[in-house]
Amino acid sequence: MVSKNDTAVSSSSPYDDLNGVADPRGSEQELGSSSSKSRRAFDRKRYSGALLFNFGAFLLPALYGTLSKLWVANIDSSMIVTTDVYTYIGVVTECINEGLPRAAWVIIGDKSSRTLSSRLGLSYTLIAFQAILGTILSIILLAAADKFADSFVPIEVRAASLKYVRISAFSALSSALETSVSACTRALDKPNVPLLISSVKFAINIILDLLLISKFHVGKAKPSVNEQAWIRLACDMASSIAGLLYFVYLSHRKRSSTTLPEQRAEKVHPSLKALGVLIRPGSITFAESAVRNALYLWLISGIVSLGSDYATAWGIFNTIRWGLVMVPVQSLEATSNAFVGHAWGKWRSEVGITTLNPKASRQDLLYITRPAFISLAIALAVEIPLCILLSTVGAYPYAMWLSNTPTVAKITTKMWRTIDWCYILYAASTQLATILLATRPGWYLYQSLASNLLYVLPWAIVCQTARLNRDDAWTYHSLVFGGSLVFSFFDVAGVVGVWAWTLGKGKAGLEVFRGA
Repeated sequence: MVSKNDTAVSSSSPYDDLNGVADPRGSEQELGSSSSKSRRAFDRKRYSGALLFNFGAFLLPALYGTLSKLWVANIDSSMIVTTDVYTYIGVVTECINEGLPRAAWVIIGDKSSRTLSSRLGLSYTLIAFQAILGTILSIILLAAADKFADSFVPIEVRAASLKYVRISAFSALSSALETSVSACTRALDKPNVPLLISSVKFAINIILDLLLISKFHVGKAKPSVNEQAWIRLACDMASSIAGLLYFVYLSHRKRSSTTLPEQRAEKVHPSLKALGVLIRPGSITFAESAVRNALYLWLISGIVSLGSDYATAWGIFNTIRWGLVMVPVQSLEATSNAFVGHAWGKWRSEVGITTLNPKASRQDLLYITRPAFISLAIALAVEIPLCILLSTVGAYPYAMWLSNTPTVAKITTKMWRTIDWCYILYAASTQLATILLATRPGWYLYQSLASNLLYVLPWAIVCQTARLNRDDAWTYHSLVFGGSLVFSFFDVAGVVGVWAWTLGKGKAGLEVFRGA
């Protein structure tokens, strides 16, 4: 390792976080940690333990998203496309969910240069700010429900779907709250909080759906798709609030039991100073998300205009690709972000947080990037056989099971078999991108802008200006969605290479450390 200055706090191996050996400051820096837990194979402070918790937290929502399609198909298969409104509202909400929350990895995840009280104060600030943004966005979506339906609901079911859009508008608030709590707690090595949120949401959703809208529902009245929207919204809000309360409880318990008087005396609350610290990297990730999702929604409006069958097939395709298939990728991404963020914070603490052009050795680079490359190896080992299995025998039966419509299942199968291999590259690039996101968010923005402006935008213009019909539309859309994944893989790999080169040569020009 490079020489240390007076900010260094540990002489332990740089691989301690991955091997499960507690940092000397760990007993005071981690919420609810103990020396006995740190030795366990699946302790939350270890890579393997965090991955297990994250897998459960992502699996349950994906499983419910799949089952909800079945509930609606049993009610009215023509209304399946209506439920995609929830997804598209989620895409709009991503712009705020991928702003400040993504700054958590590099700011709140820095457990070497920031005290526990500081990290908690930053967390409370992030959650409060996101809740305000979520409320504002929900009100805007409610007021603009008519226009939203015009853009993202096929004309065949648009009138019947308007109430569903209005109900789902407030999912922006629940999503903002859930995402902010999950990001903060993962950065604090508490992935059990997101797992609690997912478990509460899944359990209540399944119970209420079975009682009210399934084939075995209570009463003789025919259930409606709007009931499913009310149930989902109520469960989302309840689980998000439960996760927030659990996080506050854990924080209070840890601070009350600490042996450091200054930790107990220090006040922890949201502050404008903490918001200023978060906004600097958060504005970068917000800009990246806004550009990417604006282009995506522009393309979606064109897909919806091609009719109910094509739009429904796209929704089923999304359920497959962003549902159970992507759970391993999302779990590995969250785990890698947390541990790369920890490693980056520790390395900066050791070289000196005031040093803006440190020179990293090969061992330093391996230490920082090791979680990402472990995630990359696991992602490829899982996604390659999964994609092969789906393409050869699973795509059509799965699509038919979800849609209950042969025409839709056939279109979905064509979509999947055309670009399934691209998602293997997506799995790889997602893990590599965590190196940038958890260390240099600005560089993450640059690679995303390159992909979206140089590749996605030109093809989006072609798709929107060409007179597409249902028969030839996928030829163009596959080039946009599949091609962008291929482009992004080489884009991310190249930027990570430049990132490593600048650090190795001492020419990185790091951001100034700002306390909160």
